[in-house]
Amino acid sequence: MTNNQFMFLLFSAVIVIFSLLTVTSRRILRAATFLLFVLFSTSGLYFLLRFNFLAAIQLTLYAGGIVVLIIFSILLTSQINDKLSIPPLTKRIYAAIAAVAGAILCILTILQTEFVQKTFDPARVHIRTIGEGMLSTGKYGYALPFEVISVLLLAAMIGSIILAKKRKD
Repeated sequence: MTNNQFMFLLFSAVIVIFSLLTVTSRRILRAATFLLFVLFSTSGLYFLLRFNFLAAIQLTLYAGGIVVLIIFSILLTSQINDKLSIPPLTKRIYAAIAAVAGAILCILTILQTEFVQKTFDPARVHIRTIGEGMLSTGKYGYALPFEVISVLLLAAMIGSIILAKKRKD
């Protein structure tokens, strides 16, 4: 087993274990912390694949931005020791059905896709091309995705405040 294979298995195991812990934890602060480990491991996979820009975005935006917003929202709006209620059996059954259906869909898509390895010459890309792509709203521009990310951050903050807000039952 090579080092890359070992690191892939390690990151994959961390992602699977902490994903399960995230969705099964009844303490919201622990769930947010487990989510942080999942996002760090995902960025580790991106680094392993040499997608350095995507890995850096994963670390700064998701692990650094959204999870920190969620944790601050939890700390500002509720008690740290609050526990989430156990969902009813019907919701758990529907969630299990949705998870199995999603897993089957992902597995079938991966098995039916033909992956072709392509070579890329990194010497042909100039920094000016990258800068123009970042500011462009055209086909290969990044202006729209950055705007979508800002809406995603706002939605994450609002969602975490709603989740962490105390109920007055």
